[in-house]
Amino acid sequence: MFTGIIEEIGTLISIHKEGTNQIFEIESPISNELKIDQSVAHNGVCLTVTKVEKEKNRHFVTAIEETLQKTDLINWKIDSKLNLERCMPANGRFDGHIVQGHVDQTAICTKVIDENGSWRFYFEYEDKGNFTVQKGSICTNGVSLTVVDSESGSETKKGSFSVAIIPYTYQHTNFHELKVGDTINLEFDIVGKYMKLLFEKHFNSIKN
Repeated sequence: MFTGIIEEIGTLISIHKEGTNQIFEIESPISNELKIDQSVAHNGVCLTVTKVEKEKNRHFVTAIEETLQKTDLINWKIDSKLNLERCMPANGRFDGHIVQGHVDQTAICTKVIDENGSWRFYFEYEDKGNFTVQKGSICTNGVSLTVVDSESGSETKKGSFSVAIIPYTYQHTNFHELKVGDTINLEFDIVGKYMKLLFEKHFNSIKN
């Protein structure tokens, strides 16, 4: 389990194809501290460390076909900057919110506004039953953020929301490289997803 507080930014060094899987080699300040079988969130995607080269500050992870299709990993390129977070220790603090590292879907950045001290990022995603709420939590590329504005598009089949990024987050995550048209990973609030499921089951039982 993660909290959406990014520890470091990693750089993608190489990509190797192995059957339908892809193996990613990543260099970062925390790579030499990692262990094989350790879970690390990469842009919000929980991936298992399969190899560590401590002398080079590099580690390797493998992504299967399903992960590649449901996340932004398929768009990763050499030198891509990746948000990294190790699992939260049992005695750690919840500085962000509950993040599983299980990406629900992707979104597209539609607008970026420099607000002279912060940045407002706008995103749009396909309506697959997931949703955001104003002042609720959302995990974007592994970063725990608060939703500023939220809209659900029953007619357009699109949902949208915006988040405000402070200078520290802008500089210490890959938000400073994000531009209009880029794809990001979304993980919606797990509490909201459970509540939605419970209400749906309740109303279905009443109908029947």
